[in-house]
Amino acid sequence: METKGGFYITQIKQLQGRIFERLLLANNLEISGGQGRILFILWKTDHLTVGEISEQTSLAKNTVSAVIDGMVQKGIVTREINPANRRQTIISLTEYAKSLQEKYESVSDQMNALFYQGFSEDERVQFEQYLARILHTLREHLEPDHTASKE
Repeated sequence: METKGGFYITQIKQLQGRIFERLLLANNLEISGGQGRILFILWKTDHLTVGEISEQTSLAKNTVSAVIDGMVQKGIVTREINPANRRQTIISLTEYAKSLQEKYESVSDQMNALFYQGFSEDERVQFEQYLARILHTLREHLEPDHTASKE
């Protein structure tokens, strides 16, 4: 069975990333795609651990840590030891990062308009439901118990 869904998703991801980076620069936002994904999560819920950010962005922990390093250097986020669990580091937004949210969301809206150009609302909803099913299946496959229960 020849399918092209995964191939299309990969191409869309690459093109979307490049276009989004251009829109960020055009709007004077010096934020990378990875930084934007992390900010998006922190704008919803501030004060998260690297593990929580990793889980919510689907980025590897080491990738999140590397991106966070750059964000700390740029004054976008801070790192603090969790007083309740000294083995955890809490990542928090700075006031500067909070000030970027409205502008970033405007760029995100521009990207969404382009992404869904020509789609009806019903088509958009259906498309996102299919993507959510694929994401759910792939996440389940990565669960540690998945391979053990299939043996």
